[in-house]
Amino acid sequence: MNFIPKNKISNIFLLIGSFVVVSLILWNTNSFFKQFKEEERLKMEIWATAQSEFLQSSETVDLGSLHLKVFQNNTSTPMILINKDKSIRVNNFPPNKSKDSAYIQSQLRKFKNENTPISIDQQGEHLATLYYGNSDVLTKLKFYPIALLLIIFLFAAVIYFLFKTNKASEQNKLWAGMAKETAHQIGTPLSSLLGWNELLKSEAINPSITKEIEKDIDRLQTITERFSKIGSLPKLVESDIVKETQDAFEYLKRRSSKLIHFSFNTKVDHLPVMLNSSLYNWTIENLVKNGIDAMRGKGSIAIEIVQDNKFVNILIADTGHGISKSNYNSIFTPGFTSKKRGWGLGLSLVKRIVEEYHDGKIKVLSSGKEGTIMQISLKVSH
Repeated sequence: MNFIPKNKISNIFLLIGSFVVVSLILWNTNSFFKQFKEEERLKMEIWATAQSEFLQSSETVDLGSLHLKVFQNNTSTPMILINKDKSIRVNNFPPNKSKDSAYIQSQLRKFKNENTPISIDQQGEHLATLYYGNSDVLTKLKFYPIALLLIIFLFAAVIYFLFKTNKASEQNKLWAGMAKETAHQIGTPLSSLLGWNELLKSEAINPSITKEIEKDIDRLQTITERFSKIGSLPKLVESDIVKETQDAFEYLKRRSSKLIHFSFNTKVDHLPVMLNSSLYNWTIENLVKNGIDAMRGKGSIAIEIVQDNKFVNILIADTGHGISKSNYNSIFTPGFTSKKRGWGLGLSLVKRIVEEYHDGKIKVLSSGKEGTIMQISLKVSH
């Protein structure tokens, strides 16, 4: 039985195929480079032979046009000819460098490393030594494999980016679909609970009981509304950020352990911000609950609201174990969690609500052994 998925097998074959193609291209380029280098060596040897005959010929002997063509046609390969009397002649050098002795000496050392010098001899007598470098074409060909690898790497990076973007888009659609389906499924029993609560009101039951049930029903309706809005652009309404934050905070305070000390502080009494109240309250609840989890149910939670010119900063502080600096950005990635149980979606939803829906910013302001401070920044309406 084959337990390997078909798409994984195809990816393996694609990877192997790509490696083979790249290897063949590099091998072929290297072979072409060697062949071109051998041909250039042969050209230099022909030039050296012509130079040898030219140096041994007398002024009265007509060498014909062949030697002249050999000398004239070699215009691409840089050369340094050192005669037996130690005089130096250069060919195919930049005009401004042909008389620069320091430059010529540096090129001489370079040519010795690139190619084996050619000794020009005639009838056992040493006439000169020819040093030559690589032509411009050969130099460009030498770096061609590197350029090719860079192109392949960039192409692979683009493919990977497109694949990752497409995968993220599919995951977003999946989560949005699951959220909407969850909201739809909650709707049916919620309607039934509303009916049962109305029936209880008609009985001789303590009104405080049905009142608490109503609160929980309202809470379920709020949760259903939140899930139904995931994946669609929510409607923003000008709201008082102080009141909305305090309401969400007080709700959690009443339903949390007595071992947790809650404090709320604001430097402003009223501040209008474009909000979707339901989603914003969800954000505050997520951050407060994360703080409670980090403190393991015992410690202090504090919220502070501070106006900063055209922005308002909401600071949520806890006295938990803190977050390592390397994870400041990772905690907002879907699937990232430090808990034994959990899907790692809470903070990724918080980031999406704040930054995509409310055009704000969220970040870890500070974190250490003494606790963590999260900061939400939103634009003030006016």
